[in-house]
Amino acid sequence: MTILVTGGAGFIGGNFVLDWLGGCDEPVVNLDKLTYAGNLLTLQSLAGDARHQFVRGDIADSALLHQLLQQYRPRAVLNFAAESHVDRSIHGPDAFIATNIVGSFRLLEAVRDYWQQLPAAEQAAFRLLQVSTDEVYGSLAPGDAGFSEQHRYQPNSPYAASKAAADHLVRAWHHTYGLPVLTTHCSNNYGPYQFPEKLIPLVLHNALAGQPLPIYGDGQQVRDWLYVADHCAALRTVLAHGQPGEHYNIGGNAELSNLQLVHTLCALLDELRPGAAPYATLIRHVADRPGHDRRYAIDAGKLQRELGWQPAESFASGIRKTVQWYLDNAEWVHSVSSRSYRSWTQRQYGAS
Repeated sequence: MTILVTGGAGFIGGNFVLDWLGGCDEPVVNLDKLTYAGNLLTLQSLAGDARHQFVRGDIADSALLHQLLQQYRPRAVLNFAAESHVDRSIHGPDAFIATNIVGSFRLLEAVRDYWQQLPAAEQAAFRLLQVSTDEVYGSLAPGDAGFSEQHRYQPNSPYAASKAAADHLVRAWHHTYGLPVLTTHCSNNYGPYQFPEKLIPLVLHNALAGQPLPIYGDGQQVRDWLYVADHCAALRTVLAHGQPGEHYNIGGNAELSNLQLVHTLCALLDELRPGAAPYATLIRHVADRPGHDRRYAIDAGKLQRELGWQPAESFASGIRKTVQWYLDNAEWVHSVSSRSYRSWTQRQYGAS
């Protein structure tokens, strides 16, 4: 028994691989292109572990996909591989179309070909899990109920549109070909090993360096925050017990505005690594990004009712663990803070 994980050197995929092998001995074949956001240091604890087979490659490489599926004969495929940063999708959508849409299509076709050749019992047990996002649903008004699985797709960024397109392909391959698929939609993840272009590690990285803490617009954009280990537990639950063709929303029950979040991070840093002045003095408001969604919120009631999952971490406990991890793992942070990343943040947020 083996699973194939795509994008398993990225933030969520890497955490999932570590979580999976920390809880069972079923081997993982880990396919990752190692773009700027992929980092093998995330997986260094698995060096020499026979249960983990890393393969550098692209999900758009059909020949490689066919080779891996035939060689390792996985019972499940989990697709984490994606370009995922909204700001980058605004400046350069091409990579998002190539990976999130074309790559997903080629993965689906390779998996369909493999699945159709399996014996009947293995066909019935096989699953393809598409890891998607709440951003495909669009934006909510302040008083609206959280996104349910029935909420219509209304993507507002090139990133969200590319993920929505991939989800539609997954749905079509289920309904047309019978491929047993599962789709999950998570809210904003946070935790260890997150690339520091995302808000939480960006704020921690800049604060510890005494650099400005950029907040888009008025900072009142609201997100639901999900600790990545809780997300991994939810994915394991969906893979084991989800019904093919179904969608499952995964949320952390923790809605905060971006400004509230940054002040929370500053307060934790003031406590755990005090500086010469309160870190909140570094906060700077910068021009808002185009088409910035105002609010996301997840209704994860279906997952709780039908499969019995709920988050183990409160936001208070999860964010404290996260800040402490970044303080304790400066080497990992330094390794991903390359010159190209610094150039990106300078271009994105400016000097203010």
